[in-house]
Amino acid sequence: MPVTPTISIGSDSFDPRYTDQMVLSLEVGRDRFRILVQDKRGYGVYLSDYTFSSLLTDRSMTGILPDVFREHPVLSAGPWQEIRIGVNSPSFTLIPTSLFRKEYAGSYLALMRGSALPAHEFAQAFAHPLEGFLSVFNLEHPLADFFSEMYPLQPLTFVHQVGALIQATADLDRLALTPDNVYLFFEDEFVTVVYRHAHQVRYCNRFGYKNVQDLAYYILYVLDEQKLNPEQIRVALHGEITPFAESYAELSRFLPNLSFGQTPPGLSVATDFNELPDHRYLSLYGLGLLGE
Repeated sequence: MPVTPTISIGSDSFDPRYTDQMVLSLEVGRDRFRILVQDKRGYGVYLSDYTFSSLLTDRSMTGILPDVFREHPVLSAGPWQEIRIGVNSPSFTLIPTSLFRKEYAGSYLALMRGSALPAHEFAQAFAHPLEGFLSVFNLEHPLADFFSEMYPLQPLTFVHQVGALIQATADLDRLALTPDNVYLFFEDEFVTVVYRHAHQVRYCNRFGYKNVQDLAYYILYVLDEQKLNPEQIRVALHGEITPFAESYAELSRFLPNLSFGQTPPGLSVATDFNELPDHRYLSLYGLGLLGE
Protein backbone atom coordinates (compact mmCIF):
# COMPACT_ATOMS: atom_id res chain seq x y z
CA MET A 1 0.00 0.00 0.00
CA PRO A 2 1.56 3.36 -0.98
CA VAL A 3 1.87 5.86 1.87
CA THR A 4 1.72 9.53 0.91
CA PRO A 5 2.60 12.54 3.07
CA THR A 6 0.00 15.07 4.21
CA ILE A 7 2.61 17.82 3.70
CA SER A 8 5.76 17.80 1.59
CA ILE A 9 7.89 20.88 0.93
CA GLY A 10 11.19 20.95 -0.91
CA SER A 11 13.25 24.01 -1.74
CA ASP A 12 14.79 24.40 -5.18
CA SER A 13 18.15 24.61 -3.39
CA PHE A 14 17.83 21.01 -2.14
CA ASP A 15 20.14 18.73 -4.14
CA PRO A 16 20.20 15.04 -3.03
CA ARG A 17 23.65 14.63 -4.60
CA TYR A 18 25.20 16.50 -1.68
CA THR A 19 23.68 14.64 1.26
CA ASP A 20 27.13 14.01 2.73
CA GLN A 21 27.05 17.72 3.69
CA MET A 22 23.46 17.58 5.03
CA VAL A 23 21.72 16.59 8.26
CA LEU A 24 18.67 14.31 8.11
CA SER A 25 16.24 14.54 11.05
CA LEU A 26 13.44 11.99 11.44
CA GLU A 27 10.67 12.13 14.04
CA VAL A 28 8.85 8.89 14.78
CA GLY A 29 5.61 8.52 16.74
CA ARG A 30 2.83 5.97 16.96
CA ASP A 31 0.84 7.60 14.17
CA ARG A 32 3.24 10.20 12.74
CA PHE A 33 6.50 10.32 10.83
CA ARG A 34 8.25 13.56 9.93
CA ILE A 35 11.36 14.42 7.91
CA LEU A 36 13.57 17.51 7.98
CA VAL A 37 16.67 18.04 5.84
CA GLN A 38 19.19 20.81 6.52
CA ASP A 39 21.92 21.78 4.08
CA LYS A 40 25.55 22.52 4.96
CA ARG A 41 24.54 25.98 6.24
CA GLY A 42 22.04 24.40 8.65
CA TYR A 43 19.26 25.76 6.45
CA GLY A 44 16.00 23.79 6.35
CA VAL A 45 15.44 22.82 2.70
CA TYR A 46 13.02 19.86 2.87
CA LEU A 47 10.14 18.88 5.16
CA SER A 48 7.67 16.03 4.90
CA ASP A 49 4.89 15.05 7.30
CA TYR A 50 3.07 11.70 7.37
CA THR A 51 -0.01 11.05 9.46
CA PHE A 52 -1.08 7.41 9.56
CA SER A 53 -4.75 6.45 9.67
CA SER A 54 -6.20 4.22 12.39
CA LEU A 55 -6.16 1.38 9.85
CA LEU A 56 -2.38 1.63 9.66
CA THR A 57 -1.63 2.30 13.32
CA ASP A 58 -2.78 -1.20 14.21
CA ARG A 59 0.55 -2.16 12.63
CA SER A 60 3.82 -1.48 14.38
CA MET A 61 5.89 1.44 13.19
CA THR A 62 8.45 -0.99 11.78
CA GLY A 63 5.58 -2.48 9.78
CA ILE A 64 4.65 0.93 8.29
CA LEU A 65 8.04 2.56 7.73
CA PRO A 66 9.25 0.18 4.96
CA ASP A 67 6.28 1.39 2.87
CA VAL A 68 7.37 4.99 3.47
CA PHE A 69 11.04 4.36 2.74
CA ARG A 70 10.44 2.33 -0.41
CA GLU A 71 11.56 4.42 -3.39
CA HIS A 72 11.44 7.63 -1.33
CA PRO A 73 13.77 10.10 -3.10
CA VAL A 74 15.07 11.63 0.14
CA LEU A 75 15.04 8.72 2.59
CA SER A 76 16.82 6.47 0.10
CA ALA A 77 19.53 9.09 -0.53
CA GLY A 78 22.82 9.25 1.34
CA PRO A 79 25.22 8.88 2.92
CA TRP A 80 24.37 11.77 5.24
CA GLN A 81 26.64 13.94 7.34
CA GLU A 82 24.48 13.08 10.35
CA ILE A 83 21.14 11.42 11.07
CA ARG A 84 19.06 12.45 14.09
CA ILE A 85 16.06 10.39 15.12
CA GLY A 86 13.45 11.79 17.48
CA VAL A 87 11.42 9.12 19.24
CA ASN A 88 7.99 9.87 20.68
CA SER A 89 7.94 6.91 23.07
CA PRO A 90 5.70 6.78 26.17
CA SER A 91 8.37 6.70 28.90
CA PHE A 92 10.97 9.33 29.70
CA THR A 93 12.64 10.93 32.70
CA LEU A 94 15.28 13.61 33.29
CA ILE A 95 18.29 12.72 35.46
CA PRO A 96 20.82 15.30 36.78
CA THR A 97 24.24 14.79 35.21
CA SER A 98 25.91 14.36 38.60
CA LEU A 99 23.57 11.48 39.52
CA PHE A 100 23.41 9.66 36.18
CA ARG A 101 24.99 6.22 35.83
CA LYS A 102 24.69 4.53 32.45
CA GLU A 103 24.25 1.06 33.98
CA TYR A 104 21.18 2.29 35.89
CA ALA A 105 19.38 3.82 32.89
CA GLY A 106 16.83 1.00 32.76
CA SER A 107 16.25 1.30 36.52
CA TYR A 108 15.45 5.01 36.24
CA LEU A 109 12.71 4.23 33.73
CA ALA A 110 11.42 1.26 35.73
CA LEU A 111 11.10 3.48 38.81
CA MET A 112 9.27 6.13 36.81
CA ARG A 113 6.81 3.77 35.07
CA GLY A 114 6.38 1.31 37.94
CA SER A 115 7.53 -1.75 35.99
CA ALA A 116 10.62 -3.06 34.24
CA LEU A 117 11.09 -2.50 30.52
CA PRO A 118 9.78 -5.38 28.39
CA ALA A 119 12.29 -7.51 26.50
CA HIS A 120 11.75 -5.72 23.17
CA GLU A 121 12.69 -2.32 24.64
CA PHE A 122 15.84 -0.80 26.11
CA ALA A 123 16.80 2.44 27.85
CA GLN A 124 18.48 5.15 25.78
CA ALA A 125 20.02 8.36 27.16
CA PHE A 126 20.78 11.72 25.59
CA ALA A 127 22.89 14.38 27.31
CA HIS A 128 21.80 18.02 27.60
CA PRO A 129 25.06 19.52 28.92
CA LEU A 130 23.86 23.12 28.99
CA GLU A 131 20.81 22.07 31.03
CA GLY A 132 22.75 19.90 33.47
CA PHE A 133 20.79 16.69 32.94
CA LEU A 134 20.24 13.72 30.64
CA SER A 135 16.93 12.59 29.17
CA VAL A 136 16.41 8.84 29.52
CA PHE A 137 13.71 7.12 27.47
CA ASN A 138 12.52 3.76 26.19
CA LEU A 139 13.40 2.69 22.66
CA GLU A 140 12.19 -0.44 20.88
CA HIS A 141 14.88 -2.81 19.60
CA PRO A 142 13.04 -3.39 16.27
CA LEU A 143 12.86 0.36 15.61
CA ALA A 144 16.53 0.96 16.41
CA ASP A 145 17.48 -2.06 14.29
CA PHE A 146 15.37 -0.80 11.37
CA PHE A 147 17.23 2.53 11.19
CA SER A 148 20.59 0.80 11.62
CA GLU A 149 19.75 -1.41 8.65
CA MET A 150 18.49 1.50 6.56
CA TYR A 151 21.60 3.59 7.27
CA PRO A 152 24.47 1.16 7.93
CA LEU A 153 27.76 2.65 9.14
CA GLN A 154 26.23 6.13 9.39
CA PRO A 155 26.13 8.16 12.62
CA LEU A 156 22.69 7.84 14.23
CA THR A 157 21.68 10.01 17.20
CA PHE A 158 18.52 8.98 19.08
CA VAL A 159 16.74 11.58 21.21
CA HIS A 160 13.32 11.62 22.83
CA GLN A 161 10.72 14.05 21.55
CA VAL A 162 10.87 15.80 24.92
CA GLY A 163 14.64 16.17 24.49
CA ALA A 164 14.05 17.87 21.13
CA LEU A 165 11.48 20.18 22.78
CA ILE A 166 13.99 21.06 25.49
CA GLN A 167 16.49 22.03 22.79
CA ALA A 168 13.91 24.07 20.87
CA THR A 169 12.57 25.92 23.93
CA ALA A 170 16.14 26.78 24.98
CA ASP A 171 16.57 28.50 21.62
CA LEU A 172 13.22 30.29 21.90
CA ASP A 173 13.85 31.33 25.49
CA ARG A 174 17.23 32.98 24.92
CA LEU A 175 15.42 35.89 23.26
CA ALA A 176 12.57 36.03 25.79
CA LEU A 177 12.06 39.36 27.55
CA THR A 178 10.52 37.79 30.65
CA PRO A 179 12.29 35.54 33.20
CA ASP A 180 9.43 33.02 33.42
CA ASN A 181 8.04 31.36 30.32
CA VAL A 182 5.85 28.30 29.78
CA TYR A 183 5.79 26.33 26.53
CA LEU A 184 2.95 23.91 25.72
CA PHE A 185 3.33 21.35 22.95
CA PHE A 186 0.15 19.57 21.80
CA GLU A 187 -0.12 16.24 20.05
CA ASP A 188 -3.38 14.27 19.93
CA GLU A 189 -4.62 13.93 23.53
CA PHE A 190 -1.29 14.82 25.12
CA VAL A 191 0.35 18.07 26.12
CA THR A 192 4.01 18.51 27.05
CA VAL A 193 4.71 21.34 29.50
CA VAL A 194 8.15 22.99 29.66
CA TYR A 195 8.64 25.81 32.18
CA ARG A 196 11.83 27.86 32.08
CA HIS A 197 13.01 30.33 34.70
CA ALA A 198 16.01 32.50 33.83
CA HIS A 199 16.45 30.28 30.74
CA GLN A 200 16.81 27.08 32.79
CA VAL A 201 14.32 24.18 32.78
CA ARG A 202 12.45 24.17 36.09
CA TYR A 203 9.65 21.80 35.08
CA CYS A 204 9.04 19.34 32.26
CA ASN A 205 6.29 16.75 32.01
CA ARG A 206 3.71 15.31 29.65
CA PHE A 207 0.02 14.77 30.42
CA GLY A 208 -2.72 12.84 28.71
CA TYR A 209 -6.19 14.37 28.80
CA LYS A 210 -9.63 13.37 27.55
CA ASN A 211 -11.36 16.75 27.55
CA VAL A 212 -10.43 20.43 27.64
CA GLN A 213 -11.56 20.80 31.25
CA ASP A 214 -8.95 18.22 32.30
CA LEU A 215 -6.39 20.05 30.19
CA ALA A 216 -7.07 23.37 31.90
CA TYR A 217 -6.97 21.70 35.32
CA TYR A 218 -3.54 20.15 34.65
CA ILE A 219 -2.06 23.40 33.36
CA LEU A 220 -3.41 25.46 36.26
CA TYR A 221 -2.21 22.81 38.72
CA VAL A 222 1.32 23.00 37.31
CA LEU A 223 1.30 26.81 37.46
CA ASP A 224 0.13 26.67 41.07
CA GLU A 225 2.82 24.13 42.01
CA GLN A 226 5.47 26.35 40.41
CA LYS A 227 4.02 29.44 42.13
CA LEU A 228 3.27 31.14 38.82
CA ASN A 229 0.38 33.58 38.44
CA PRO A 230 -1.93 32.53 35.54
CA GLU A 231 -2.84 36.20 35.03
CA GLN A 232 0.78 37.15 34.38
CA ILE A 233 2.71 34.16 33.01
CA ARG A 234 3.49 34.11 29.30
CA VAL A 235 2.40 30.84 27.70
CA ALA A 236 3.37 29.84 24.15
CA LEU A 237 1.39 27.21 22.25
CA HIS A 238 3.04 24.77 19.86
CA GLY A 239 2.19 21.57 18.02
CA GLU A 240 -1.23 20.35 16.92
CA ILE A 241 -3.39 23.27 18.04
CA THR A 242 -5.12 26.06 16.13
CA PRO A 243 -6.93 29.30 17.08
CA PHE A 244 -10.19 27.45 16.42
CA ALA A 245 -9.45 24.54 18.76
CA GLU A 246 -11.64 23.95 21.79
CA SER A 247 -8.47 23.58 23.88
CA TYR A 248 -7.36 27.10 22.89
CA ALA A 249 -10.73 28.58 23.78
CA GLU A 250 -10.69 26.88 27.18
CA LEU A 251 -7.13 27.87 28.09
CA SER A 252 -7.66 31.47 26.99
CA ARG A 253 -10.30 31.79 29.71
CA PHE A 254 -7.61 31.45 32.37
CA LEU A 255 -4.42 32.59 30.63
CA PRO A 256 -4.60 36.14 29.25
CA ASN A 257 -0.96 36.04 28.03
CA LEU A 258 -1.55 33.07 25.75
CA SER A 259 -0.04 33.18 22.26
CA PHE A 260 0.97 30.90 19.41
CA GLY A 261 4.68 30.20 19.33
CA GLN A 262 7.25 30.97 16.68
CA THR A 263 9.85 29.00 14.76
CA PRO A 264 13.03 28.87 16.91
CA PRO A 265 15.25 31.79 15.84
CA GLY A 266 18.33 29.57 15.64
CA LEU A 267 16.82 27.52 12.80
CA SER A 268 16.75 29.11 9.37
CA VAL A 269 14.35 27.61 6.83
CA ALA A 270 13.71 28.16 3.13
CA THR A 271 10.99 30.59 2.12
CA ASP A 272 9.06 27.56 0.88
CA PHE A 273 8.34 26.84 4.58
CA ASN A 274 6.45 30.13 4.98
CA GLU A 275 3.11 28.44 4.30
CA LEU A 276 3.58 26.24 7.39
CA PRO A 277 2.26 27.43 10.78
CA ASP A 278 5.26 28.72 12.75
CA HIS A 279 4.18 26.93 15.92
CA ARG A 280 3.47 23.47 14.52
CA TYR A 281 6.81 21.66 14.12
CA LEU A 282 8.64 22.61 17.33
CA SER A 283 9.85 19.10 18.17
CA LEU A 284 11.06 18.46 14.60
CA TYR A 285 12.83 21.82 14.55
CA GLY A 286 14.38 20.94 17.92
CA LEU A 287 16.10 18.00 16.22
CA GLY A 288 17.53 20.46 13.71
CA LEU A 289 18.99 22.50 16.58
CA LEU A 290 20.76 19.65 18.37
CA GLY A 291 24.12 20.57 16.89
CA GLU A 292 23.88 24.16 18.13
